[in-house]
Amino acid sequence: MTHAIPVTLPSALVDHHALDVERKYSDGWGVSVDDVAITPSGELYALFRVHRHTYGVADDEAAPAKAHFSYALLTRYAPDGTPLATAVSGQDEFLCQEATFGGPGPTTGLGQDLWWAKSLCVLPDGTLAATAPNDRTHLLTADLTAVTAHYDMPSRRHEDGPRDPFATWISTTPAGRLLCTTGEFGVHNYGNLITNIVSITDRPLTSTSKPTLRALASMEAQPLHHTEADLRPDLLLNGEPVGMDHRPRPSLTEHLTALEQTAQLRDWHGARLSRPAVVREDLFVIPVYGRIYRGGSRGQQFAFVLVTDDGDITGQLGGMHLSRDSPFTGHCFEIATDPARERIYHLNRYGLFAWTATGVRAQRLDLEDKRYKLLKHFTLMDCTPQGELILVHRTQHLMLRVPCPTSLGGLGETVENALRAYARERTALKKQHQPVNWHWVDSTTPVHRL
Repeated sequence: MTHAIPVTLPSALVDHHALDVERKYSDGWGVSVDDVAITPSGELYALFRVHRHTYGVADDEAAPAKAHFSYALLTRYAPDGTPLATAVSGQDEFLCQEATFGGPGPTTGLGQDLWWAKSLCVLPDGTLAATAPNDRTHLLTADLTAVTAHYDMPSRRHEDGPRDPFATWISTTPAGRLLCTTGEFGVHNYGNLITNIVSITDRPLTSTSKPTLRALASMEAQPLHHTEADLRPDLLLNGEPVGMDHRPRPSLTEHLTALEQTAQLRDWHGARLSRPAVVREDLFVIPVYGRIYRGGSRGQQFAFVLVTDDGDITGQLGGMHLSRDSPFTGHCFEIATDPARERIYHLNRYGLFAWTATGVRAQRLDLEDKRYKLLKHFTLMDCTPQGELILVHRTQHLMLRVPCPTSLGGLGETVENALRAYARERTALKKQHQPVNWHWVDSTTPVHRL
């Protein structure tokens, strides 16, 4: 059944900062959804952020109604879409929010770091992992009342701070293993930490212990200026720490270069990894995309590479044109998978694509077709255990659950019906909640300040 769910702003936040939700985002504020995660029982978590920075207002402005602010918010939803709780975390560089909004002082001292989180993963024991660039990982209780662990890493070699990282992205396999990505210094000769290694664990991640990561694939084969100080004792390949001249080969960019006679390795200079996804217990898909240019990157190299849990590269997702199907427009590099049915999905500004586990394209819905054109405004987030697609409307701040089609051949009809139902449900939600400029303000959901 199609189901639209609002991403709600706590009324306490709106009232405390006298937030004018009628203002345009060009005036210096905004709301954006970063990620969505689903539990096996159907509960849903949404990670989003709200910020305001007004021209002419001093950085040390103390009045909440005028001051700059930035928050990361996590909302937990029941399977029927009812909000159960919202956790609020502030960016520590701003002075206005931590001492006032959301109740008394923090109990963990870790909540401010959640601002940088970009993705979510529900671990097998029900713990929620929020991960951020630079291999930062935060563990939260399922009810969002506390942060139980924090693994961190400086973004540059010369920076001080704890060096106890875990992963930038985490996904779970059907058997409960963790598919992870981690960063390395020196990738493309940069001094900051850039995601470069895809790995897997055989043991759980808890608030008291980290599992060993077994490297499966690398994006860049030879990051520069590596020393023994850059080695991670918990990231191994053949029993030895990954780093210096020891990492999985051929790298993904070396493999992709070798596939085309006219290709050169420099075509992939400046490449990046996006979040890998689990196709089945022993097969994963890893998005790799070329350098992003300010003037536009449509037509640049990209690939979705299939890799086994032994580190073997078995192929890539086929049937996409570098320009006509480019994910660079809008930076749509997300992949969603349905391991129970071994299906792979990708949505960008040009089409909704579906593949089987072999990498053969089974469906492409053209978004110029008026039946599917509304999908241009959605971002693909995840698949539920039941095979539903989870989409988020970028401006209407609504999550949409698209039913699982019986076969990929019926995907078009399923999506068409879902978008029609979305329009009806959206109208009903507007009458119920009366949003202003598609901002859904909620006063009933409990708010926890981390």
